[in-house]
Amino acid sequence: MSFSYVVKEGFSGFKRTKLASFTSVTALVVAVLLVGLMARFGYNAFQVVQALKQSVEVEVFLMDVDEDRTGRIETDLLAYSVVENAEYISKDQAEEIFREEFGTEGESLADLKFLPASFKLQLAPDASASDIRSMVDEIEQFQGVDEVVFNQQLLETLEDRLELMAMTGTGIGIFILLTAIILVFNTIRLTIYSKRNIIRTMKLVGATNGFIRRPFLLEGFIQGAIAAVIAIGLHWALFQYIIPYYVPQFGVLAWPFGEWYYLTGAMAVLSLMMGLWGSRWATRKFISQTSIT
Repeated sequence: MSFSYVVKEGFSGFKRTKLASFTSVTALVVAVLLVGLMARFGYNAFQVVQALKQSVEVEVFLMDVDEDRTGRIETDLLAYSVVENAEYISKDQAEEIFREEFGTEGESLADLKFLPASFKLQLAPDASASDIRSMVDEIEQFQGVDEVVFNQQLLETLEDRLELMAMTGTGIGIFILLTAIILVFNTIRLTIYSKRNIIRTMKLVGATNGFIRRPFLLEGFIQGAIAAVIAIGLHWALFQYIIPYYVPQFGVLAWPFGEWYYLTGAMAVLSLMMGLWGSRWATRKFISQTSIT
């Protein structure tokens, strides 16, 4: 099969169904752009939540125990997979912190030497509220541990908000992508319909469905390529000029994984795949149904 024939027929669909082609390309642009925006905002929101989760500390307050027992407690604490670091705060250090936070008003209380020694645990970013709750229940049974304190409600709230955001974003993204694929499908269907007499003739002279299908697949691929270029250009313009001008705090949103090419590459691949999926769906459904009689 001539490559020039495939290219010529692939582009001819744009002339036969101009409005439908424009609609499907526009839908692809909107879909890919919105998915790209949700991915970038979602990535930055995830990073913020992870930072907030790391700020949630577990404080383990000790009874009056000797250095040997304190060392054993520290070893046991670091043995937990959700614990990245355990900072020991002696009674003297606790009093100093108390004086710094409360100033002269706390002098008289600090002199009472009522503050216990403790460990501040820094948690792993992937630590869940249930894992931490389970760990806290075990630590409270340690010999020499008086009390364990952590903000469980804050951690659970962060996890719930992150899960809701992920589910909502995924649902919206799937809906948008399906809508764009259906529009590509409709465009290719119209192109096939406009060439139905030619398709019948080609089948009469022995052309296979695969031979007939290739130009239409190329048309879907071209639609995806055009949409990818436009969507990536709009995404860049939005974060380079428009968003920083109207909402400056959003203009500094980081690229996923710190580099621009991860997201733009994913947007390009997504657009091309949607164009191909839509055209493949339409050609498999309608070319085989085009009768030669």
